[in-house]
Amino acid sequence: MTPALLADVMEATWPPLRRWSLGPFTLRDGGGGGKRVSAASSEGSFTPAELDAAVAAMPEPLMLIRAGDDALDASLADRGWRVVDPVIAYAAPVSALTADLPGLTAFPHWPPLEIARALWAEGGIGPGRIAVMDRAAGPKAALLGRVGDRPAGVAFVACHGTEAMVHALEVQDARRRQGLGRNLLHAAANWAEQQGASRLSLVVTRQNTAACALYARLGMEVVGQYHYRMK
Repeated sequence: MTPALLADVMEATWPPLRRWSLGPFTLRDGGGGGKRVSAASSEGSFTPAELDAAVAAMPEPLMLIRAGDDALDASLADRGWRVVDPVIAYAAPVSALTADLPGLTAFPHWPPLEIARALWAEGGIGPGRIAVMDRAAGPKAALLGRVGDRPAGVAFVACHGTEAMVHALEVQDARRRQGLGRNLLHAAANWAEQQGASRLSLVVTRQNTAACALYARLGMEVVGQYHYRMK
């Protein structure tokens, strides 16, 4: 999975409210949907004046730093911008993640049920991020996961062509370490297979070591890394 394809899939399945170009930079308005849809990014070489203009035009002083953005990273570091939320991207063939699950272990549906919205809200995923999900134009689903016959977790999955991506995976604190995160990923793969997708990916902050370990155990491979710089 190339960095360019990863960026395309992320933007299609988790889209900003608005994006526009300013010189060699792409700026985004996330509409309250979080860093991923609000950060600006560089599309090539730039001058200090072009960087100044982009910073002045940003709704939020936040820049996405991807592989190959060494010059931008250094320039922002010189300006005192700090590193925020280093992220790892994982991916695997859908066929490697599908599994038979007991009935109602994870229930795909759209639009999200109120209980799914409530579980997301518990994890800090509020209306702004739900609006991001609404904007995704391709096939999509909310996955409501259960432990002990009780709703306990939720995730969002969407497709862009033959690529599927999982976002906003949340499990209640009291229900963690009971296999629900794994089941939600299997359910996402089962749904993605039905949509004709061949690969499933996701991104996670590097500090979430438990999730990183789960994805590695499931055979998902690291396909990209990035971080943010914040003024």
